[in-house]
Amino acid sequence: MKPVLVFLLICSGVAGELKLASYYGDHMVLQRGPQRAVMWGKAKVIGDEVTVEVSGAAAVKTKVVNDPSGTEGLWKVKLPAVTDPGPHTVKVTSSEGEITLSDVLFGDVWVCSGQSNMGFALSRVINASAEITEALKFKNIRIFKVGQVESPSPLEDLENVSTPWTAPTEDTVSSFSAVCWLFGEYLYPHRNYPIGLVEAAWGGTPIETWSSPDALAKCPEHQVSGPKTKSAAWNAMINPLLDLTIFGAIWWQGEGGVPKRYQCQFPAMIQDWRQKFGAASEGETDAAFPFGFAQLAANKKTDEAGFFPEQRWAQTAGFGFVPNKKMPQTFMAVAMDLPDYNSPYGPIHPRYKQDVAHRLVLGARAVGYKEPGVKFHGPFPKTFSLDNDQQTLKITYGPNNPLDVLNNHGFEVCCSSQSTTKCADSDEWVAAPITDQDTNSVSVSVAGCESKSPVGLRYEWRMSPCDLKDCAIYGKDTGLPAPPYIKENGFN
Repeated sequence: MKPVLVFLLICSGVAGELKLASYYGDHMVLQRGPQRAVMWGKAKVIGDEVTVEVSGAAAVKTKVVNDPSGTEGLWKVKLPAVTDPGPHTVKVTSSEGEITLSDVLFGDVWVCSGQSNMGFALSRVINASAEITEALKFKNIRIFKVGQVESPSPLEDLENVSTPWTAPTEDTVSSFSAVCWLFGEYLYPHRNYPIGLVEAAWGGTPIETWSSPDALAKCPEHQVSGPKTKSAAWNAMINPLLDLTIFGAIWWQGEGGVPKRYQCQFPAMIQDWRQKFGAASEGETDAAFPFGFAQLAANKKTDEAGFFPEQRWAQTAGFGFVPNKKMPQTFMAVAMDLPDYNSPYGPIHPRYKQDVAHRLVLGARAVGYKEPGVKFHGPFPKTFSLDNDQQTLKITYGPNNPLDVLNNHGFEVCCSSQSTTKCADSDEWVAAPITDQDTNSVSVSVAGCESKSPVGLRYEWRMSPCDLKDCAIYGKDTGLPAPPYIKENGFN
């Protein structure tokens, strides 16, 4: 599909000098009540009255004001809170003309952003033909794809729209983000009202590209070279969307990050997105909107640790799980157990997007929608008990997530020859096979430390720690994998 130039080729979005921003159009989803959707556009006559009317709701009016950033005037209005899904007609009128949008639905709008694994198309997943056929059944899920554009300064509106708002068709859904689409498809039966999905992704982009200068200022400086420079995608692909009232966002990015920096940058970016979406929509987008992400998946088949384990830990701001105090209202899909070593798109691009989307939806239901009783975490260690006589370490998990132990490997202990309880860089990590298990705990052998003292523990601390869905620990009730874990400060 050819890119759509803003304001010019969206046939229902222009009437004389009265214009709508690029992401308003026929077939779109606007955010449902109790949030109020925001609409805005341009006009020539300063002070002119603009009336916006949603079928079945009261009309709202606003004035055209001077726009310091350009030669045209600017108008912006909050629509009434609409819970009737529609379809609706939206009429925008002024002395300069009338614009009518048809087949407009009201539901929840989610932004899907990141790099190539978020941009990975539905046509590339495992069982792609069946997935595309299934997708065509969901006519109340609508998609919109932002074109890949960079800018050295913030843009007011999108310069490129790759796919205007549309119900799924074979062509449009095939090239749309697989994780984004499947997230919407799996979420839909639990909401039973329209879902709007906005893809804004670009392969190979670092987090700095998606971060505003305000977010970057919160963390140590990190220069980015090349075509995708600091804030370039934020300026051109996210900043223009800020007026669009949204419900939440999902994210897949970080394969090329620097863990120590990412541990600061990621929470800072999330906080900044929330603040700016909330402010631009005059509080209609929740300033603590739910934000989900995929933890880094496996890559090539190797026993090397690489930097992926540290980066996965950094994605949680050093907690190992979310939400946490540095990352409230977040949820995560663990993906390290989904390797695709023979992916024709390279092992960095696994085709098992269905599993990632399923895990994200569990988090969205629990964190974003506050559905009671939805388990969205794999098992996570709570307490440790070291038995030096038996040379074992007992790891106890939470009581509400019984374990399914698939094999006895994946754990390692840090062995220290120093009189310390902290694992040092010079200390050795050795395998700690599982020797015993019960409903909520496993015991691992620390005999590999020999005369040294076990002072640390890590779990699945490898770039590609296991074959497909074959890591050691899963939730028995949920099938969700335990996330990677590291503890380096002893077991007292």
